[in-house]
Formats: sequence, C-alpha cells, structure tokens
Amino acid sequence: MSLFTNPKRMREFLAVFTAILLVQILTPNSFEIPPFSNGAVAYAYPISGITADGNSEDWPSDLTRYPIAITPYSGPSTPDDFQAFFQVGYNMADQALYFLISVEDEDHVVDSTDDRDWNTQDTYNLYVDRKHSSKGSGVNLFQFASNLKETADVSTSWDPETAAFGWDNVTIATAKEGKATLYEVRVFLGEDLKIGKPIGIDHVIIDKDSDDEDTGQFIAWGMDGGKSQSPVRLGDVIPLDPKTTTGKVVGKVKWKDSTITEMTSRIKLISKENPDLWTVAQVDSLGNYATTLPEGDFSITPFWHQRDEHRIDLVNSGIEITVLPGKSTKPKDLELLTLNAPDLIPEKGILADFNPKDPAQLDTFIAQYQEYYVIPGVSLALIKEGKVIYHKTYGVKNAYTRENVQDETLFEAASITKPVFAFAVCRLVERGILDLDRPLHTYLPFESIAHDERYKLITARHVLSHKTGFPNWAWMNENGKIDIKFTPGTDYGYSGEGFEYLKRVVVEITGKDIQTILEEEVLQPLALENTYFSKNDYLQRVVSNGHYGPYPTSAQLPNAAGMAWSMHTEAKSFTQFALSLLNKRGMQAATYTKMFAKETLIPTEDEEVREGWEAYFGLGIYMEETPFGPTFGHGGNNGDFKCEFKMYPELGAGFVVFTNSNNGDYLNDALNELLFTGKQGPNP
Repeated sequence: MSLFTNPKRMREFLAVFTAILLVQILTPNSFEIPPFSNGAVAYAYPISGITADGNSEDWPSDLTRYPIAITPYSGPSTPDDFQAFFQVGYNMADQALYFLISVEDEDHVVDSTDDRDWNTQDTYNLYVDRKHSSKGSGVNLFQFASNLKETADVSTSWDPETAAFGWDNVTIATAKEGKATLYEVRVFLGEDLKIGKPIGIDHVIIDKDSDDEDTGQFIAWGMDGGKSQSPVRLGDVIPLDPKTTTGKVVGKVKWKDSTITEMTSRIKLISKENPDLWTVAQVDSLGNYATTLPEGDFSITPFWHQRDEHRIDLVNSGIEITVLPGKSTKPKDLELLTLNAPDLIPEKGILADFNPKDPAQLDTFIAQYQEYYVIPGVSLALIKEGKVIYHKTYGVKNAYTRENVQDETLFEAASITKPVFAFAVCRLVERGILDLDRPLHTYLPFESIAHDERYKLITARHVLSHKTGFPNWAWMNENGKIDIKFTPGTDYGYSGEGFEYLKRVVVEITGKDIQTILEEEVLQPLALENTYFSKNDYLQRVVSNGHYGPYPTSAQLPNAAGMAWSMHTEAKSFTQFALSLLNKRGMQAATYTKMFAKETLIPTEDEEVREGWEAYFGLGIYMEETPFGPTFGHGGNNGDFKCEFKMYPELGAGFVVFTNSNNGDYLNDALNELLFTGKQGPNP
C-alpha cells in the first residue's frame, strides 16, 4: 500500500503536474512562438554601465521583455490584478548577469512587522542553477522584498556546491516607478558565465494584496512549482555573442507505438558544437513543441520520461537538425521508442527456496528494476522462519554526487510511521491512559473543525482505522481548510490529519512530548535502533536524498515529529519492529487482538483484482486476505521516497524495503510477487 503522507512532498509532486497556462513571447529576433511553447528560454546580450540600484534609466531601451506569466500554484484572476516582465543582459568583464524585473500591481504590500516573511508581503524570488549540469545540479533561492532578504537553507541540498553561492554573489535592489515595482538584479557567476552556456534561472513573483487572508498569488517564468527541488523546473538564460543569430524550431513528437496516448512533457535540445549548450522545450498534449535556438547543428532527444510501463528508449530516440539564422525549421517528427519492462516474475515465489549464500536471482531482479524504473537506492531485508536471513543495500543515496547507499543510510519511512505510532497508542490504551472509544474532543478540542458537530464523534479507533471523515491533508482541499467528508465511523477515508490530531491528544493527556512517548512506548521496549522522527545532526549526516526520476531532491528533515509521515529508518533496523509484531512482543495478547482486528474494509477501484484478495485496516495496521495466507504491514509514499513492509504471519516470513525514488512502488509491488505470490498475484 502506498499513499502520500508528507504534506510538503505531496505539494511538490502535484506541482510537477500543474496545468500549463499558455503564453506567447517574442524572441530577440522577433520570431513569434506558437502558444504551446512555455517560453522559458531567454537570450542575454552584452550590456554595460548597469548598476543594480533599482533605477532603470541605465538600461537599454531595446531589450526584449519576457513575460513572467506561468501559474505553478494560484495565480492572478486577471492581468489587471498583477503582471510582470523581465529583461536580461550580461557583462563579461563583470562576469555577471543583470536582470530588470518590472511588476505592475495596483496594491503593493510591504510588511514592517517583526513577523514579516516572504508570504506576508509582495516578494520577489530568484532561483539560480549556475552550473546547469545535465545531471541535475543544485538550485539556490534568494527571497527579496522591501525589508526582506533571505536565502533558502542549502545545507540539505543534494549539491554541496550550492553552499558556496550566496548573497555575496547576488545583489537585488528595488524601487517604485509609477505603479510598477522594479527589482534590479546582479548575479555574479564568475567562470560559470560563458558565451553559449545556459544558466538555470527563474523568477517567481508573490503578490500579497491588503485583503488577502492566505499566502497570496504566484506567477513564474518557468514551468512547475517546487523549483528549489529541481533545476528542470527553471527556465534557461543563454548568453550569446551579438553576432550570433537565432532560428525558430517548430516540431512534433510521437510514439512509435500508436496505442500510447499520454505524451512526454519535455524534449532536450543539445548543440553538436558546444555540449554546454543544451536546453529543454515543453511538449503539449498533442506532441507539439516550439522554441528558438542559436544557429547551428543540434540533436533533439526525449527528456527523461516515466509513465507506468512506457519507458522511453533515450539512446535510440533522437533526431538531428540544423538551425538556420533568421528562419523557421521544421524537423522530421521525433519518434519515441520504448524499452520493454522487466519480465522477471517467476511462476511461484522464490523465498521458500531462497539461499542467502546464492542471492544472484534476487540481486539481478533488484538491479534490473533499478535500471528500468530509475530507482537510485534501495535498502532491503528479508525475513524467513521468524528471523532476518538477508540484508543488502543497492545503488546510491544521491544520484548527483553518486554517494553509495550504506548500511547506516536512512530513508524517509513516510506512512510506515503510522503503525509505529499506533503501537505506542495501543500501549497507552492497554494501561488505561487512553480509551479507544472515548471521543477525542473530551481530551482535547480541535478548534479548526469545532464548527462541525460531527467531529465530536471522532475516537482514537476512528483515527487508527481511517474512519474520521477527515481529508488526508487539509491543504489538499480547495480552501486549504480541514473538513469532514462523512459522518465519522461510517466509511473509509485515509487521513494523515487524523493521526496528527491523535498525536496532539496523546501529548495532552500524558504531559510528555511526542519524542519521549515514542522512546518510552516503542523504541526502548522493542529495542528499535537507527530510527528517528525529527531532525538531528546524525540523521542529517546519513540521510538519503529522495529522487524524482534521476534527479535528487533536498534532504528536508522535519523540525518536529509528524505521526503520519516523519520517521526515518532503514530496512535492517525496521525488521525489529516487523518481528515484534509477528512475535507479539511489547504488548499483551489481548491488545494485539484489538490491534489486528479487521476494523475497516478498504474498497478497491481495480476491477481486475482477483477473487480471494481483500484489504483491511486494523488499528494502524494494513492487512490483506490472500490465497497465500493473511498479511500485515504498511506502505509509505512521500513522493520522492517509496517503501513497504509486509509480513505473512502464517509463514513467519516477510520483507522490508525502502527506496529513495518516486518510482519505488514498482519495485516494492514486484518484490511481493517475486518472493511470495509469483505470477498469481492480485493483478492478473
């Protein structure tokens, strides 16, 4: 089972798939780009005599104005609300890029309070990927307002070199010019500023009107939100020699297999003469793309792409074009070839006959799934006859630095946090500290939902069996506020909010912080090591980065423990928890009976699931009835981490697997088939 649990990670993942608002731009050569282009490529030409002081009088009047008009989150309802443009040039003697950003806004808000932040006032965000590596170099974020000057914490970046790039490299000044607010920017790039070498750049404008109750509205230049997490979500600024002209490229992408309907979202364009000169172009749902490129020879290849079973063959899918100065080029269609998914599931599971001294079949299986689904790192442990018989780590914890996964490397456990917290709750219930069926509001009211009287029905049993009626996360609602979807106790609705409410109740009635509760009720009684729920120095040293495809994300560690999502651990350590549940250690038998009772039948939307397979929730435990015997466990999905533990109690066997990839669930699901069910799994 794999469900999003970390609200920050979920927001980033959804941002990748935000709908495209189409815009038109003019290139430096005044070629009109069709409206399906993102327009996130700008050309910089030499300028001189610019001082970054907020005064635009020293800027040339003939530079192209690029619109900042994409809405990665909530944007302006009309252009009259606010709109923005930027101009760009470079000074090679200064080794710097210069930007002039103009924001037209009727209501410019400045926050002078002690609590001021980027989301309490009108703010300009500058994103810089100065190396522009095709391997996915790091992104620096600079936030600036009239009385705000901040940078994002780069200590968690997947690219250590981001730490060397800070406010010493960036100057921003602001001034009012009529009803426009100007931001003048100097970005010192040193040797990274080269003719024909793109720099990853994005501009995000946050508009906070006086009557806004929430964060405000956003507009950006490049596609997608979560820009600090991925350089491919920025635009490209390409410094050119004034003598270099550009040409327009308008083309089409199609699948060789015409039965595939979902289109890849980006293509990559690489100069044949200058490998540093590469950029991407957006592809619309019909396969159309358009961009401008400097004159010369280019190869066009698909960008990395993964959509279920359709993996693009990046090696053999490609075409070459010659961009002619001042002309439009229409290359032949870029035909996307596919690679075959691994077909390694045997007729019957292999665990019964598995020999830890001869793991070649298992290791080959892991390696091929890692390669095909681009899963950088894996931590795996197998349990047989009630003990750990095999443990191994595979791959890298950071695909950019290529650091290997080690035994001590820790992964985000995501929703696997829930059964660990549920264990602590059940121990409290066992001692009479908490009543499973007493309404939680009698312990601690929940003011944000108190307007709905139905919330007074919610109990700890409802939380642990996912019957509260709460959404998974309140921010997923259109208004960002928590509500109740159905009368508590009458239906199934997976909810992290419920677990967070129960956490607050437990803290209230025990008078202890949640970390102390976890230490006393889980970690110490079960001798559970290498398991952490919030940020500390050790965790920061050994934690893996998550990944979307081949690109790492920042290792953002929780400042406070979240009982729906924040645990970090690894496979060998976590087997101690799985074996404790298997052998019913740490609680009385009667308490285990309560924990493993079938509280909630989980409805399935998959019409192809075979007869004899049903799924349930107990108290924080996910359970199945299968033709191979009952199972218990839980999955986890924080977007860029996927993990699972599954036990077959009648067999005394199971597995624990953690991956640092958004594609990890392909491996996790297949492991169950490899080890236990063979080709007779739940899906024909």
